[in-house]
Amino acid sequence: MSIELDIVIVRGERRVSAAVRAGAGLTALFGPSGAGKTSVLDAVAGLVTPQSGRIAMSDQLLFDSATGVNLAPEQRACGYVFQDNRLFPHRTVRQNLLFGWELAPPERRWMEPAEAVEFLGIEHLLGRMPRHLSGGEAQRVAIGRALLSAPRLLLMDEPLASLDAARREEIMRVIERLRDELRLPILYVSHDRSEVERLADRVVTLPGW
Repeated sequence: MSIELDIVIVRGERRVSAAVRAGAGLTALFGPSGAGKTSVLDAVAGLVTPQSGRIAMSDQLLFDSATGVNLAPEQRACGYVFQDNRLFPHRTVRQNLLFGWELAPPERRWMEPAEAVEFLGIEHLLGRMPRHLSGGEAQRVAIGRALLSAPRLLLMDEPLASLDAARREEIMRVIERLRDELRLPILYVSHDRSEVERLADRVVTLPGW
C-alpha cells in the first residue's frame, strides 16, 4: 500500500503546497505551526478539497482536479487519529471502538475488535466513559477506533501534543508498534523534531508561510 499526493490547498489567505510519496512505515509531515500540515491530512481524508492536484492510494485515485475525481471521506479508507482524540462522550469505550468497525464494509475489515483491544492493552477500559479516561488511555482508544474502521492508511495529527511526558512515552511506544508490526502506511503530523527523529521512516518538511 502506498500514498502519493501533489496538491495545492487554499484556505483564506493561506496557500499550502505539498508533495508526498510514501509506502509502508511512518511518513512525518514536519514544520512549524501554521505550515498547513493538518490541512494536508484533511485533504487526504476528504475533509478539505484542494484547489488543484492529485491524491492517489496505490491504484485508487482519491482526488484529481484535472478529471473531477473527489471521493467522499467514507470511500477513502483512511483512519484518522485527531490531536484531541474526539471520542464520543456519550458512548463507552467499547461502543466507541465498535463505531468504526460496524460502519466498515465487512470485506475490507482486517482487524477484529478483540485483536485491537489486545494490541492496545485496553480491555480494562471497555466499560468506561471517555470522561473517566486519562489522556493516554483516551488516545489509545482513539487509535483503536481508527484501526477498526478498516483503514488502508492511518492519519495521525499531533497525537502526543496534549499529553504529559509519561503519557507521551506510552503512546510513542504504541505508534512504534503500529509502524513496525502492522506495516500500515502512516501520515503523521508533528512540529517536534525529537519526536519525528524517533518515529519517522521519512520526513516531508512544510515551510511556514
